[in-house]
Amino acid sequence: MWLVMLSLAMPTLAAAQQAPAAPPTGSAGTFKSAQELAEVLRKATATTGGMTTSAVANTDQYRVNIVHRARPAGAIAHAGNTELHYIIEGSGTIVTGGTIAKAPSGNTIENGETRKVAKGDVIIIPANSPHWYSVVDGTITYLEVRWLAPPK
Repeated sequence: MWLVMLSLAMPTLAAAQQAPAAPPTGSAGTFKSAQELAEVLRKATATTGGMTTSAVANTDQYRVNIVHRARPAGAIAHAGNTELHYIIEGSGTIVTGGTIAKAPSGNTIENGETRKVAKGDVIIIPANSPHWYSVVDGTITYLEVRWLAPPK
């Protein structure tokens, strides 16, 4: 079972202002079974196909999702948010850093660092850093944890 229990306490996410509050300190935490998360992904994939998510917990403190991609999407950067991806299944190529460049087929990255990722790999993407799955080998599924980077 790739995910049994996830209980996090992280700084506030600016983007999650309308999200529910995080569970209070000392609470039992948040639990989603692997079966429940997989079922949400299965249903969403049947109707959307490209990128689907299964929320573990999205609060005013953090965002935790299981993300499934069947194809690449455009490059993006999250203002003020550090992000962690733990690859659960599949493989692909991720480009991080550099600068986002507009292209007819969607945003890409120029002068970034390209890495092949596969099951078990972890990548941490610093706040405001461009990132882009430029290649998806069949499909890729990863745990995504996003939190507010502390001010410098």
